[in-house]
Amino acid sequence: MGLLHSYSADVVWTGAGEVGTASYTSYSRDHEVRVGTKPPLPGSADPAFRGDPDRYSPEELLVAALAQCHMLWFLHLASADGVVVVGYTDRASGTMRVEAAGHGQFREVVLRPCVTLAAPERADGREITEQELAALHGRAHEHCFIARSVSFPVRLDPSPSRVAQDAVR
Repeated sequence: MGLLHSYSADVVWTGAGEVGTASYTSYSRDHEVRVGTKPPLPGSADPAFRGDPDRYSPEELLVAALAQCHMLWFLHLASADGVVVVGYTDRASGTMRVEAAGHGQFREVVLRPCVTLAAPERADGREITEQELAALHGRAHEHCFIARSVSFPVRLDPSPSRVAQDAVR
């Protein structure tokens, strides 16, 4: 059996206002997510559910968590394989369906990572191919704790890699 890790977060509702939940429209969905001594993360519901669009929704944070987890595993595996990554972005998106009764679930999340390499080859001169990067993404996906924990598909749609402009060739 593997190591067991525990995580905790405090969620504190800050939107009671004067009358709390006297009606569906009487209260704010605003809250804070607090983790240890880190700065609080301002949360709310999605604007479609009367939330504040200037705050993070749980749905956005789920998509972000999947993208973060994949990135961190990709960077780890790239470094272990001698692939020097100097830039990484992801324009991840998720689709959620809400049924008539109000029940809902995510249908899928698509990760769209774009990797910038320090050079088109490793230090030993071996070229870094798009197929190798695709395999690294596949391995990262297999390792991502969060992707392995959700019940909907997490798809990968990586962009072709880039090479840093100041790379020595």
